[in-house]
Amino acid sequence: MRGEAVFVGRIATQRRSDSLIRRGSDSLVRPALGRSVIDNPPVVQSRASSGRTGESDLRFASLCLLILLLATSAFAQQSAITINDDQPVYAEGVPFLLTGTSLPGAIVTISIEKSGNGQTTADTTGHWTLIWTPPVKTGTWTITATSGGVTATQLLRVQIQGNVQRQPIIEPTLRYGTPEIPHPEAYQEMTDRWRIAPPPYELTEKSQGRPIGNKGATLDPYNQNLIKGDLPIFGKDWFLDFTGISDTLAESRTLPTPSGVSAVKPTSITVFGKDNQNLFNENLIASFDLFQGDTAFKPITQRFKITLIENVNYVHLRENALVKPDVRRGTSRTDGYLSVQELFYERKIRDVSPNYDFMSVRVGSQPFNSDFRGFIFNDTNLGARLFGNFASNRYQYNVAVFDRLEKDTNSGLNTRELRDQQVGIANIYLQDFLVRGYTQEFSVHYLRDGATFHYDRNGILVRPAPVGVFTPHEIRAIYIGEAALGHIGRFNVDHAVYYVFGTDSLNPIAGPDPNLKNGNGVKIGAASAALEVTYDHDWYRPRLAFFYASGDKNPRDRNARGFDSIFDSPAFAGGGFSFFNRLGIRLPATGVALVERGSLLTSLRSSKDEGQPNYVNPGVQIVSAGIDVNVTPRLTAIFTGNYIRFDAVESVEAILFQGNIHKSLGTDLSAGLRYRPLLNQNIVIVGGTAVLLPGRGFKDIYEKDRPLYHVFTNVILTF
Repeated sequence: MRGEAVFVGRIATQRRSDSLIRRGSDSLVRPALGRSVIDNPPVVQSRASSGRTGESDLRFASLCLLILLLATSAFAQQSAITINDDQPVYAEGVPFLLTGTSLPGAIVTISIEKSGNGQTTADTTGHWTLIWTPPVKTGTWTITATSGGVTATQLLRVQIQGNVQRQPIIEPTLRYGTPEIPHPEAYQEMTDRWRIAPPPYELTEKSQGRPIGNKGATLDPYNQNLIKGDLPIFGKDWFLDFTGISDTLAESRTLPTPSGVSAVKPTSITVFGKDNQNLFNENLIASFDLFQGDTAFKPITQRFKITLIENVNYVHLRENALVKPDVRRGTSRTDGYLSVQELFYERKIRDVSPNYDFMSVRVGSQPFNSDFRGFIFNDTNLGARLFGNFASNRYQYNVAVFDRLEKDTNSGLNTRELRDQQVGIANIYLQDFLVRGYTQEFSVHYLRDGATFHYDRNGILVRPAPVGVFTPHEIRAIYIGEAALGHIGRFNVDHAVYYVFGTDSLNPIAGPDPNLKNGNGVKIGAASAALEVTYDHDWYRPRLAFFYASGDKNPRDRNARGFDSIFDSPAFAGGGFSFFNRLGIRLPATGVALVERGSLLTSLRSSKDEGQPNYVNPGVQIVSAGIDVNVTPRLTAIFTGNYIRFDAVESVEAILFQGNIHKSLGTDLSAGLRYRPLLNQNIVIVGGTAVLLPGRGFKDIYEKDRPLYHVFTNVILTF
């Protein structure tokens, strides 16, 4: 056993690693140490092989063996040293006792990080003790013991008792009279609240944050970590939270694809060609969030945040003139873009109550979702936001103004150019509205979209929309809405209602006023509604939902009654697993889409990212049913079925010059899986498949009656 201590001591001197880990690896080298001392001396081997007999030979062999044993014992004992039997030390105050082992009579020097030094002598059995009296603050520290040039280290965790004056257990505190003044020595200073030592039953944990650097930076996100906002990076209340994400998407789908005049297949004479499409998209995200404040119980004092996203995307189609207008560019495209997606400063203006109700302001490129489900505005863009709460956080409010940046065409990320679109939003949330557990929201949105002329990066005109009248036009619209989310008894209820009104100076589908009376503008007046009811029952949740957006029944009457959003991204009716919600379906022989990717609205826009809202559209009605199943704590399955139809078809008929289009678009069936192997968000694997069974209206437009399919896999890795 002494021989083991020698080797451990040398490792401790060279590597300064955790003593518990050293002892675990020591067993791998013990046999080699024994063999190198006993098996090598040539004297023993020569005499053993000579075969001599006699009393003198036996005496000589015994003497050699005794000398070897004494040498081995002396070598093993010359540098053995331990602290507290190689276990972390837990102390509840000063003084406290330190113990360990060393060579008999050896002088042992003890030092504790940021406290002091002490010295003691081992007794005849090799044990030493030391009563530590210098002050030690609450926290986790390193003990270092040195003897004869050999060093051992151990963790010390100090939790000073009596920092908070406790009420007596039996005697009640006097209600009247002179209060007792505690003695100043009853209080001892802590380093900070983030290094408070854990209780004794957690002392066996091996923190991965301390060995890498002296401040706690590490690649381990599960223990206290300097770069994950667990410990101050400088000062006493400045923290840095770094987040790294790899978001990988692979997708295969079939969509109606026009063949054009230069079809890939020369003998093709149909309007639509091969519909197979493949997409690969990779986002590498690095986010740095530097903030100040004791955020466990009160809002952030101030904050700086920057998020960088590097995107690489690849798309392969089966027809020409789709990835680029130039048919010579082929059927595939590889593109990339680097964006500063988030860059903002946040500052708390003041606390408005003793319960840490607050008022703060945030300026810069920032994320904002104006309602529960993202029906009207859900974007990360340039703006200023005033927000806060009151009445013990029962009410929250936002007042935000955005001057939106242009989006990159193929990645959807922000560019550095302004697009002359301003958005103003004010909303308020009321918790426990009428019924406990039910949160009500009221909101107002204002949109001004300037008259601009813009081509996307692929060389396609997106503003104004290349349909009808190609003239830049200005939109001014106001949205008034209410939404709610919560539970009424065992039922979860989520609903939203919106009405939009305003003017469009020259809608491309409505065109100029044929009567030449009131100018070329149209009056906007449209509505939208959504309702979802779910019921939680053990491991599954059935869902019923309905979504409605009004359509325009008379595109030429100078009244735009089709509902459209500002920049929606709804998590509703199957969300990203739904065929109709996830995929953009272009309208043939036009420059607009029937529905944009990541939207439920049949808005006939040129582009959700770069185009303008269009309020002369067919609208949509969706009836949805589904079920969410928690198969295991790691695996969730989502099944959804949607029936989709137009609210009014006149605007589609007008731009296609085609009559008698049926309202039925079809049935959308989808199934998805979400897998979290570590029971957290560090690794998330999402996969899904969907099929669209075309209805009569879809067949009238696209001349297709066979099902369309979609399969995708999304792997998200987060640090």
